[in-house]
Amino acid sequence: MTKTDWPSSLDDNELDELDRYLRAHTGDGDLLLDGVHGLLSALAVGPLVVLPDEWLHEVLHEPFADEAEGNRVLELLAKLNDSIAAELDVQAYEPILGEVELEQGPMLSAAGWCEGFSRGIDLRAALWEARLSEDSELIELLGPVMALAVDEGILSADAEFEKLSDEEYDECLSQVPMVLGAVNQYWQTRPVTEQELEAMALQHGGDSHDGSAPPRQRSGHWVH
Repeated sequence: MTKTDWPSSLDDNELDELDRYLRAHTGDGDLLLDGVHGLLSALAVGPLVVLPDEWLHEVLHEPFADEAEGNRVLELLAKLNDSIAAELDVQAYEPILGEVELEQGPMLSAAGWCEGFSRGIDLRAALWEARLSEDSELIELLGPVMALAVDEGILSADAEFEKLSDEEYDECLSQVPMVLGAVNQYWQTRPVTEQELEAMALQHGGDSHDGSAPPRQRSGHWVH
């Protein structure tokens, strides 16, 4: 692979710039950079295209100060969005994670990324839920991400769930790129059926994400 073939991802300065903007313009429960990356990652590997008009309201919550600021933020978001599919294509994807301050010091946290991923699934909830209910393979493919989400309190488990050990948590994190690649391939080889589209149309306008989960602690800088 030549250098020109490598995906055009945000550089560190651009990530810092977008991170600062989001921190300055979000409230409790809103997505920060790690959450936005999780959201866009779910959309990138999902069953149908989701246009910016459908997901920007999950990311932007205040009017821009001026046209220049708006153009710049939208440019950074578009570049972040485009980079995800490109990175998946060349197996260079890595999730953007947050940090939480613990007694033993700062630790990587997938909470924000998982929250965003969950909201991305919610934007096509009917399609995901229909397929997950009938195809155990998709559930198995998503296993490591679902384990992280349950561990962080973002998803509820049907049975009693024992917290992941540090080693298990890190192992699940290491599998996220592989999970996304496999889920992306799954939807490409098993596209949405007419029946599933009809079910989505019936459910259109509903919002399966009720925001009832408690806000996750997010602090520190983005890392990836």
